[in-house]
Amino acid sequence: MTEHTHQHDEDSACAVALVAIFASPVAGYLLRYGADLGFRGFLLEPDPARAAGAAALGFPLLTAMPDDLHDSADVIATDHHRPELGVVLRDALATKARWIGVMGNPRHVGPHVAMLTELGVPPEEIARVHRPIGLNIGSRTPPEIAVSALAGLLADRNGRSGGFEF
Repeated sequence: MTEHTHQHDEDSACAVALVAIFASPVAGYLLRYGADLGFRGFLLEPDPARAAGAAALGFPLLTAMPDDLHDSADVIATDHHRPELGVVLRDALATKARWIGVMGNPRHVGPHVAMLTELGVPPEEIARVHRPIGLNIGSRTPPEIAVSALAGLLADRNGRSGGFEF
């Protein structure tokens, strides 16, 4: 995967940040496809061993949530099994991020709820975390999941449901 290198005017959509949390196959596709859609991608990986391998993706690598995320930033956690999930989401909720979501099966309660509750995050803040995310297109592979998630973000940004009704 290559670094986002195409040029835009100053007021283009590239001012929109996409933070993919955790180095995973889905995160790589989110960042690659997101760059083509005008997102400025960042990979947040708090585990130093995993971060070393993720550097090859070519996107800026973060080890903690930046506290200066603006209200046009979108944040997606790509692994709901990681023990750091609660802390990373708590830190994301403390920013001005526009949208925060966690990937996961909609048939199961997201583990982030218990993690955030344990960390003292109020229920109204926990409710800001979207789960499931993306459009329901039957995604199974990492590229399909990334397409679904990005399409959902675009629909939300454009005030659309993301369905086939116009």
